[in-house]
Amino acid sequence: MSVIAQATKALLKPVVQYLDDETVSEIMINGPSQIYIERKGKIYKVPEHFGSEDELMAAIRSVAQYMGRVINEERPTLDARLPDGSRIHIVIPPCARRGAYMAIRKFSKDTLSIKDLIQFGSLSLECAKFLKLAIELKKNIVVSGGTSSGKTTLLNVISSLIPQNERIITIEDSAELQLQQEHVVPMETKAPDKDGKGEVSLRELIKSSLRMRPDRIVIGEVRGGEALDLLQAMNTGHSGSMTTVHANDPRQTMGRLETLCLMSDVELPHLAIKMQIASAIDIVVQAGRLRDGSRKLTHISEIIDLDEHGNYLINDIFIFKPERVEEDGKVIGKHIPTGILPSFYNEARIQGYKVSKQLFGLSEA
Repeated sequence: MSVIAQATKALLKPVVQYLDDETVSEIMINGPSQIYIERKGKIYKVPEHFGSEDELMAAIRSVAQYMGRVINEERPTLDARLPDGSRIHIVIPPCARRGAYMAIRKFSKDTLSIKDLIQFGSLSLECAKFLKLAIELKKNIVVSGGTSSGKTTLLNVISSLIPQNERIITIEDSAELQLQQEHVVPMETKAPDKDGKGEVSLRELIKSSLRMRPDRIVIGEVRGGEALDLLQAMNTGHSGSMTTVHANDPRQTMGRLETLCLMSDVELPHLAIKMQIASAIDIVVQAGRLRDGSRKLTHISEIIDLDEHGNYLINDIFIFKPERVEEDGKVIGKHIPTGILPSFYNEARIQGYKVSKQLFGLSEA
């Protein structure tokens, strides 16, 4: 039984079975009469429902009280992490027009490895080899993707390739990263109390982490002005850092980072921000959810520089190429190299890494 079910089992009776079902990754309550679940990347409506709006609100107040938080008409939203690691977000009237809404993203107890993702077809062995090379050469990596595309899972797996002898500081809004290395220092933001005091933001934690001698900084997700702080850290000797961002393709990722940097209180010319991004980010790993619900790595792209017009020069190193759709809707395809060598190929060879050009779809000649 999950922690939330233990605390409010009677009030959350319509969804308790889904909280305990390991095949369900997310539960979405759209008012008292409509409940959806996500299972294996697909969303299904379920027959269960709450008896009334009052019944649903009683469950919400119980959850909020259990977590020591307040939700009311003056504060109609609540975002929190449950003790078992699951994330919960609640919106109530007047902001919720069809009754109270609740979304629970369940915490996965299983730690996936790079071998698991290869077996699932989420990425190829060649992609994994390249990512391992990029990480060992301390390239800065951004994992991008849309909502529920598997960004955090992919970041978890990629960060597992960081060498064991390095000091890793992780910074998150809600603790979802499950790094297995020995020397990991996890930090988490703090929401303000009921009086609006005591908040600790991502920006503050990033600045704090720089004084703690990190070999790597791994940020769960950048979604505001803290993006500029991370870029400055990447550009001032903290190589090998990683984060995730919401974007639908590698080029859009660059634009998204620009927008986030503009949200900071530091005024910089637009071109200066673009130069910061181009020099800080080395690799974009794009996650995507396909029409069959499967989650795959769709691009591994290298950010080269800016051209004379201020446009980003981006080279796709690997892409996922769909080949067909089977009768059951399953998308069949494969990850292929584009035939472009990464700019750090010679750097890797000089440092003693045995990297074949065949990994990138080229002959050794």
